[in-house]
Amino acid sequence: MELRTEPFILNLGPQHPSTHGVFRMRARLDGEVVADLEPIFGYLHRGLEKLAEGRTYTQNIPFTDRMDYLASMTNNQAYVMAVEKLAGIEVPERAEYLRVIMAELMRISSHLMAVGFLTNDLGAMMTPLLYMFREREKLLDLFDMVCGQRLTYNYMRIGGVSHDIPPEFMPALKKFIREMPGFIGDYEQLLKENEILLARTKGVGILPADMAVNASISGPVLRASGVKYDVRKDDPYSVYDRFKFDVALGTAGDTYDRYRVRIAEMWQSLRILEQAIEQIPTGKIRADVPALLRPPKGEAYARIEAPKGELGFYLVSDGSIAPYRFRVRPPELINLTLLREMCVGWKVSDLIIIFGSIDIAMGEVDR
Repeated sequence: MELRTEPFILNLGPQHPSTHGVFRMRARLDGEVVADLEPIFGYLHRGLEKLAEGRTYTQNIPFTDRMDYLASMTNNQAYVMAVEKLAGIEVPERAEYLRVIMAELMRISSHLMAVGFLTNDLGAMMTPLLYMFREREKLLDLFDMVCGQRLTYNYMRIGGVSHDIPPEFMPALKKFIREMPGFIGDYEQLLKENEILLARTKGVGILPADMAVNASISGPVLRASGVKYDVRKDDPYSVYDRFKFDVALGTAGDTYDRYRVRIAEMWQSLRILEQAIEQIPTGKIRADVPALLRPPKGEAYARIEAPKGELGFYLVSDGSIAPYRFRVRPPELINLTLLREMCVGWKVSDLIIIFGSIDIAMGEVDR
């Protein structure tokens, strides 16, 4: 006998550590199965883009820290690159290497949290997450040495970086690079073939490659679907064209592949860091830039491969000390747009896992 059920509406959220009550999912359920889903986001009401149009180019750097607050260094980098392109500023070579070092450390830190919170959503009861917090603390110590901050760094500057690295930084970085492969090995042993993780993630929340490309998805979510696109390779910026590294890819585009791609990217970041340490030159860490920069009239767009995907800043100058227009291409907002397509047909418990595998911070989803 067929069981007859009556669909009902359920508002879900906040249930993820980075939602803070400003994201919810309006799900239409048939029993425990998701029949339809409406992701409701954009209610942080900070108005960052409009606020930035009333402040100087330099004063806007701290705003970028507050977007994806788990990847503040790379937010800084994308913004200052846009200003430099707008104003025609050439960055000293040493500063470019320092930016790459910080960006790859930031990528590892961000992916540690992405994988850690995903396993927590899976019911791992904190053990993998605490392992990953342990390594993230070492990265925060490195950032602390450089700029005195552990979350919102405000380290990048228009024309370079705010400070050169202290003498104790390189030995600590080299120690981290030596030790980190062993810790990633621990994660692999703990998680890769775990039967619960496999059962909950394999084939769950599949995102087809054509659909991902059509929706402008980027970052690990896109590459997990088998699309070989990485801004560091396809449109090299800074000094990334001097390093050898591989683009990590998945095949199925499921939750498992999104987890696997982030693990693989940590390995590649370690490769880049080793090369950057060997190649980094001496010299200036910042170009001579006026305190009140007035770029000529015009427009510029700069993009990077942030930990969550392609992060871009579009700026328009009217010749004044503040941008006339300030717009952000936020990968986390765009990556959320296909949440419905990934979740329909799965159960409520799967919905939580699929959402966690996208890896978002609501500061960047704000509109």
